[in-house]
Amino acid sequence: MSEEKGDLKELQTDNPTIFDEKEVVEAESEEYDNNGSGATRFVNGEPVISTGMDVSNYAVDVRDDRDEALTFRSLFIGTVVAGLGAALSEIYIFKPIDVVISSIFILLLIYTLGKGWARFLPSGKTFENHPALSRLAPIVQFINPGNFGIKEHVVATLLCTTAANGSTAVNNFAVQRLFYDAKVNASTAVLATFSTACFGYGIVGLLRPLTVYPAEMVYWANLPTVAVFQTLHFDAAKTSKRVKTFWATFGGAALFEIFPAYIFPWLNGISIPCLASQKASDGTRAVFTNVFGGAEGNEGLGLLSLSLDWQYIGSTFLSYPLVQQGKWMNSWVGIAICYIALSAIYYTNTFNSLRFPLLSTSIFSSDGSIYNQTLVFGPTFTLNQTAYEIEGRPFLTGSNVWSNMTQNWAIGGLVAHCLLFWSGYVIDSFKQIRNNTQEDRHWVAMQKYKEAPWWWFAILLVLSFLAGLIVVITGDTTLPWWGYITALALGAFIAPFSNLMFARMGNGIATNQLMKMVAGAIHPGKPVANLYFSMWSHDVVGTSILLAGDLKVGQYLKIPPRVMVVTQLWGTILGCFVNYAVMSAIVTNQREILVDPVGTNVWSGQTLQSLNSNAITWSLAGQLYSIKGPYVWVPLGLVFGAIPTIIQWFIWKACLYSFKWPKIGPVPVDVIILPIIYQYMGWLAAGVNSTVLSTILVGIVSQVYVRQRYPGWYRKFNYLIGGALDGGAQVLIFIFTFAVFGASGVSRPFPIWWGNPDAFSETAVNNIDYCKIL
Repeated sequence: MSEEKGDLKELQTDNPTIFDEKEVVEAESEEYDNNGSGATRFVNGEPVISTGMDVSNYAVDVRDDRDEALTFRSLFIGTVVAGLGAALSEIYIFKPIDVVISSIFILLLIYTLGKGWARFLPSGKTFENHPALSRLAPIVQFINPGNFGIKEHVVATLLCTTAANGSTAVNNFAVQRLFYDAKVNASTAVLATFSTACFGYGIVGLLRPLTVYPAEMVYWANLPTVAVFQTLHFDAAKTSKRVKTFWATFGGAALFEIFPAYIFPWLNGISIPCLASQKASDGTRAVFTNVFGGAEGNEGLGLLSLSLDWQYIGSTFLSYPLVQQGKWMNSWVGIAICYIALSAIYYTNTFNSLRFPLLSTSIFSSDGSIYNQTLVFGPTFTLNQTAYEIEGRPFLTGSNVWSNMTQNWAIGGLVAHCLLFWSGYVIDSFKQIRNNTQEDRHWVAMQKYKEAPWWWFAILLVLSFLAGLIVVITGDTTLPWWGYITALALGAFIAPFSNLMFARMGNGIATNQLMKMVAGAIHPGKPVANLYFSMWSHDVVGTSILLAGDLKVGQYLKIPPRVMVVTQLWGTILGCFVNYAVMSAIVTNQREILVDPVGTNVWSGQTLQSLNSNAITWSLAGQLYSIKGPYVWVPLGLVFGAIPTIIQWFIWKACLYSFKWPKIGPVPVDVIILPIIYQYMGWLAAGVNSTVLSTILVGIVSQVYVRQRYPGWYRKFNYLIGGALDGGAQVLIFIFTFAVFGASGVSRPFPIWWGNPDAFSETAVNNIDYCKIL
């Protein structure tokens, strides 16, 4: 739909050249400018991409062909694939193997369907000159309007990704049905899912001048997707170098992924220290596993391990801005501290760490065994105080306590950093929209389309609030109305800050533990209330970030704002129904398997069991995190995270006014992003850690070396290659999931050999990386 208003000065051109090499865009150094310099730096006539304004001016083409976006074809293909994608995403919640349906995979599937539709179905031109069938020409043209353009492609893809976002909310209803024998009806589930998603969308809609429109709001992880869209459509010639590079990289990544994923899994955890310690004593090998192991989940810290498996590395460190990693090393500093802190906490027996594994998110009894939740909460899953006094309080691993602390430090630092360092940016952003002086060229190019007015999103907030209130009042949530309002208020308060950080720096701040901790404090002994409180607080934050990122993709690719609203709302509503229907069918037919801790090779309730376990654990927040609790330092982290940022701001102001240059030595004070450092200080507390060194090396090559030495190549190929590597690896993993990994019901493991050691049988002594199994 081409909704045009006025004749603004056009910024696009028929030539897809991204910039004029003679043009140097000057950017004044503002209080909120974190690039350390004003103007864009050029090397051999090519801009060095450092800031959001650089991305806007040089990395993303402003071209707008004014092709139709919302068509019968884009809606039909998008709806069908969205239904499939949402169903698959929900199905994999109940699978023993975690599979993520990637946006690149969906993008390529829709591209194939759209091009096939345009080529093989008749078009209006086929009938318009036919004497008997000419009346059918408008109908046929409506069905097949011709070439499958970039905007149709984007609309169909965003519809799919939006539809899959609601599955996390639906999980709560599955937990209720499985573990609490609660009968959650369809209307309750759909209303709750709609409420969660649309409340986040309403917040984002009202905050678009702050979180979407400005050039600095990049959402860096989406740049590979944007690059693939523009390459497939703007470099349409098969001989185009960018197109050839994309398909060659895509194919190469898919072929190579066969080795680390199936034939040669040792490549995902190349640990020379573990190989060298094969003949060492058991005690030494145990230390080596904790420090150097990392190829398996919660195996160890993965120090010096190297991974060649792109499905775990990903393109994010190809995309993250220099200030996040690279030159000022915020994330890398955090990871370095994490190695030291987790090792020190464990081997000094802080928080009684030596009783438990180095890495685990489980809860334990004082003797190191798994905590008996069934005894403490009984068949009704409500706290039995007598049983609690017999069993004793639960214990957390030292790494888990540290992770929870750093997450709260990050949240405290996030709020302080945004208010102190970026407040000028926030004020200017709203002033620019009010005065129509926003400088981002993509936003300016969008002004020929009718804007979605703010009151649309205000109405959406009211409707989503009422939908959630109906669920709380009529449903079996155990969450009082005031708890519901508190959850929404907390989510709405955190969401703008999280969006700011995510959009500018590429990654947000985890809030899930904070929300569960607050829920446990105000609703003690009520695990179901904890589930719903988290859904209406943390999920609102997560959904707002996802939807804001999609809106930014729409701005980059010139999707009319009102079309974006229709697309995202339809995707949200479709996802509500599909996710609930799939969940209901699986829970009804596979109930006994899903409540079994072991499960089968086809179905598993591990995700839901973990969700329920966390809700039960956090319902004991009063016993664990109160003033008299053993982990009181965790909630105090909110304050301790904010204080250093406040001190940093005073130092920055002192340097600015005393020396007229806000630096300490070579380091600009305001590019030290403490919330990011805090976030990465707990980065290794769980999961597979053998990929950390690989992601750092990718960041060094991409951001520190190529970006600064070969900015022209970086601008044209960096994000494109990231998308191709992601797409190739993820498509191969998706195929292998059904072909050999057991999702079809039959598992076909590769034969055991040195590169694929026996790490999972009862007699196994080594992990995949040859570190000792502990």
